[in-house]
Amino acid sequence: MLFKQLATKESTLSYFFDCASWPSVQMHSYFLHESDQVLMKYEFEPLRDGQLLDVGNVKIKVLHTLGHTTDSVCLLVTDARRGEAPWFVITGDTLFVGAAGRPDLAGREVEMAGTLYDSLHGKLLTLPDELEIFPGHQAGSVCGAGLSGKPSSTLGFEKRGNPALTMSKAVFVDYLTKETPSRPVDIDAMVRATLGLGD
Repeated sequence: MLFKQLATKESTLSYFFDCASWPSVQMHSYFLHESDQVLMKYEFEPLRDGQLLDVGNVKIKVLHTLGHTTDSVCLLVTDARRGEAPWFVITGDTLFVGAAGRPDLAGREVEMAGTLYDSLHGKLLTLPDELEIFPGHQAGSVCGAGLSGKPSSTLGFEKRGNPALTMSKAVFVDYLTKETPSRPVDIDAMVRATLGLGD
């Protein structure tokens, strides 16, 4: 997951997401899971599972959610001005509205689908039902099958209405590996570019 971070103590969530336009903010190009340190050919700030990013009133807990990729993370966001309970979670490509992420980009889809199931059930579905989710994609994306066009949901609604979350692990792995769209033709080139390896 790529995002910009580090604002002043007075920051709010809207300030956090627009921090690139503020001259007083110390910027890092990328924040990625620490497992990428052996792969990436450019500098980034490594994130670890359970790490807390303190951005003024906004607190962000890093959840390492393997499955879509080995470095997938979700970000559990709390607004300290509103209370200690989490406010929402940015689920990236781990959990979508109506679907789960695709597990095949590493070329080990059965293994990664099982890992994705474990991440969903061990990290995300244990969070409060009222928690809002904001995924990285909506309908029309090739990042999963059956994505809704709705840009957000709640965990409780997804637990009731997302078919991927109601299956046993074996059924989930079978379903996900059969329903995932074809692997993008240029995925290897995209991965090389992401890693900073050029053409």
